[in-house]
Amino acid sequence: MRVLLIGSGGREHALAWKLAQSPLMTEFYAAPGNPGIAEHATLAPIDIDNHDAVVAFCKDKAIDFVVVGPEAPLVAGIADALRAADIAVFGPSAAAAQLEGSKGFTKDICARYNIPTGAYQRFNNAPKAKAYVRAQGAPIVVKADGLAAGKGVTVAMTIDEALAAIDDCFEGAFGEAGTEVVIEAYLDGEEASFFCLCDGKHALALATAQDHKRVGDGDTGPNTGGMGAYSPAPVMTPELVERTMKEIIEPTMRGMAESGHPFSGVFFAGLMITAKGPELIEYNVRFGDPECQVLMMRLKSDLLPMLYACANGTLDQVTAEWSEDPALTVVMASKGYPGSYAKNTPIAALPADDEGEKVFHAGTALKDGALVATGGRVLNITATGKTVGEAKERAYALAGEVKWDNGFYRNDIGWRAVEREK
Repeated sequence: MRVLLIGSGGREHALAWKLAQSPLMTEFYAAPGNPGIAEHATLAPIDIDNHDAVVAFCKDKAIDFVVVGPEAPLVAGIADALRAADIAVFGPSAAAAQLEGSKGFTKDICARYNIPTGAYQRFNNAPKAKAYVRAQGAPIVVKADGLAAGKGVTVAMTIDEALAAIDDCFEGAFGEAGTEVVIEAYLDGEEASFFCLCDGKHALALATAQDHKRVGDGDTGPNTGGMGAYSPAPVMTPELVERTMKEIIEPTMRGMAESGHPFSGVFFAGLMITAKGPELIEYNVRFGDPECQVLMMRLKSDLLPMLYACANGTLDQVTAEWSEDPALTVVMASKGYPGSYAKNTPIAALPADDEGEKVFHAGTALKDGALVATGGRVLNITATGKTVGEAKERAYALAGEVKWDNGFYRNDIGWRAVEREK
């Protein structure tokens, strides 16, 4: 197969690394890619926001299959443009991608199909939103409705915090994403990330992971796109996986098909495991970042036919095999993230990959032949081990070998699982 991968982050590097291992792969391109992805695929300088240019490239290179990594192109309809040109694609239509593109859309689906989630209201103006918060009290959760790169969610422990978050949304802190807000009940419990492939009719449960959203040790500071992750998430017992499939994934799949927008791609369900069981916090319509990195380290099966089965409706004919060994990834970010940070800071040295150890590039570029950091989240230092504790030790030892003066990371990724192992 001749394959094109869309995207340039750590998630896409992990997908590229895994896809490149497939014996079915004959030619592999990535657009726009990054220096890490360039080790596995030929980088194509296409503007991925220009769907006509992407389709033209696919025609020119006789691409058989396109894998879309990030959410923004999916929400913008890149999969529709490719399908209209008879090119197989992994990823949902724009209509189905609303599950991530609009928090309110997802909440309405949950209400219609009785999917367990926190009670909520949608608002398009600040005074009504604030009145609702005052009536409900805190803790409470305020979310920008649209795509905000993982930053549009405030878990407000006080009413003042919630009111400030509402102001942020309506005053443009998250751009278009904040023109509507969803305010929902605070759910108490342990978070988990659950991944599941879907071809519109069939679903294949993948593995679980746990992400660390806050920037500082001990889960302190503002929310980020994710500062580290590990897989599997011990909180997700086989019984909870079964309940998640039955109570959350299957009704969503049915609901999307009934509403005329069958879902094809990956469901990434952000869950809160409460006293009542699994409840949906939100859906993403792409692999998590940095969860994808730990999933790919554990996946033993060939990824390419699994993703292709989503595109051609044959997901019931494939299986996924996983390594028992846990994997853990530590995100190295630019100092200042998730606020403002310096760009193009030099990365002097990276450790070599080893068995069960891999550094994925997230926000890097080559400038005059030298590696520099261009993003907020820059590297994903990833390792496996017999236990989460061992994977953590290996990952942090690897992180210590990175020579990058402007980088920082959390020191406690995996703490919940390590505590459990003790």
